[in-house]
Amino acid sequence: MTEQEQFTKEFNLPWPVASYLRAVNGGAKADFAASFADDAVVVDVDRELRGLDAITAWASADIFGALVHFDVLDVTERAGRTGVSVKVDGAFDRTGLPDPLVMTHEFTVAEGKITTLRIGF
Repeated sequence: MTEQEQFTKEFNLPWPVASYLRAVNGGAKADFAASFADDAVVVDVDRELRGLDAITAWASADIFGALVHFDVLDVTERAGRTGVSVKVDGAFDRTGLPDPLVMTHEFTVAEGKITTLRIGF
């Protein structure tokens, strides 16, 4: 069973959300981009990124450049949104960050693509 199939089955995640998580953990930039709608919006704590070009540039530096890995802790569904709580690891500056670093990713999906992603503590 692939990691994406495991995420989908074990956590009952929508396919694009499972694809996002698998892409991050596997360093698969092309699969990462394919998870998002062309006009998607990502809000990463206090930064807002609009459109696939901005999102892939952000991910290239902040996710793939830092070798980020997620361990899924919890999944919630409410009001058409999927919330995924993850423990974050990677090669990035941890100064001022909690240990362990746990962040929530809240996804909205439409037509098989992530349309919004909000990341916070």
